[in-house]
Amino acid sequence: MATECDVLVVGAGPGGGSAALHSARAGLSVILIEDHAEIGTPVHCGECLSDIAVANLELDIPDSVISKRVEGIRVIFPDGTEKKLSESGYVLEKHLFEQWIANEAVAQGASLNLKHKLTGMTRIEKDGQFSGWLCEGKGEAFPITAKVIIDASGVAGVCSKLTKLNERPKVIAGMQYEMLEVPTDGYLDFYIWPKYAKKGYLWMIPKCDGRANVGLVSEEKKGLINDLDSFIENTHFSDLEVVNPPWREDGRSIRGFGGTIPISGPHERTFFDGLLLVGDAAGFTSPLFEGGSHLALKSAVFAAETAAAAIASGDYSKSNLAPYQTAWKKEFPPYEKILKGKTALYDLSDDDMSLMGRCFPQEMSAMGPHGKVMVGLRLLFRKPSLYFRRIIPAMLAFGYSRAKYYGW
Repeated sequence: MATECDVLVVGAGPGGGSAALHSARAGLSVILIEDHAEIGTPVHCGECLSDIAVANLELDIPDSVISKRVEGIRVIFPDGTEKKLSESGYVLEKHLFEQWIANEAVAQGASLNLKHKLTGMTRIEKDGQFSGWLCEGKGEAFPITAKVIIDASGVAGVCSKLTKLNERPKVIAGMQYEMLEVPTDGYLDFYIWPKYAKKGYLWMIPKCDGRANVGLVSEEKKGLINDLDSFIENTHFSDLEVVNPPWREDGRSIRGFGGTIPISGPHERTFFDGLLLVGDAAGFTSPLFEGGSHLALKSAVFAAETAAAAIASGDYSKSNLAPYQTAWKKEFPPYEKILKGKTALYDLSDDDMSLMGRCFPQEMSAMGPHGKVMVGLRLLFRKPSLYFRRIIPAMLAFGYSRAKYYGW
């Protein structure tokens, strides 16, 4: 069993699997650790990737991990106004996708260790210079010496916590049920309905065999189950079956599946001596609709490339890992602008949100710079006071969220 490596990857989600795969492809010795007994469980997200993201990531996704091809997304505003962003992509069987990418990493030479929880990191120095980390853990863990650690541990941010590199980010709570016989025309539905999801949204993500994930995220962390149940009961979902119903026969409450998602934007520090943060551990989620798989997968590519270059030079200090942050900042969405627009959006009343929705073109993918100007003028003509309620940043957040290299 290997106890020394070039790169230790913490967490076998999409970011960790990708980091391990690309590091191994670069010829590095890689150990991938996962604190759960099985990769891909529990499932924490909506399982989606657009074609644009797949092309950018140069992924050859096998049919066995794809649940459904989809046509794009539909945004549904509080008054029922619907607008589409037509752009094809995939809904994955997330647990199978994560297992596949980890297996690809193992096939390239990475070592996978399950039930291995990282609990301690000790700096190693030689002649006063940083030369690696001694990592300890619990469960079926063993000491590992690594030149570079890639932290893909999710919102827990294990390495940030152990090194005190970053504070815990602000998070939003989410949960979803898997439902049966859900009607769909091949679009992902996103409901901006504050009645059920205050400072958040709800979704319907179709899958194969008539299944769909129906869920919500909200900054209000209490009462999520009740809010989701109310949404289901008061919509066309009310007559459908939940695969894992919210109540056991004995009346005790159980959860669907979900988790917490970072919404503060990227951490100020995503690299340190022998340490690179990827995915949720770095705060890489799209702030408006909280998607993160595409950003986790690509940040892992950048991290592997940076680690390989640093290890080849024999210098893995933070100064030599700085190109990582330059790389993701150049390509990832403009977080500050999206966060500003998201805050403005949630400050609007239901009526104002709906007015904004009615002013969008029916096909939002056609809304280029000229189209955005026209939408802005239309909004201000209909209700000039919205200018002072920051309607323009709220409107622009939708455009910024459709990232240039990653789509929806």
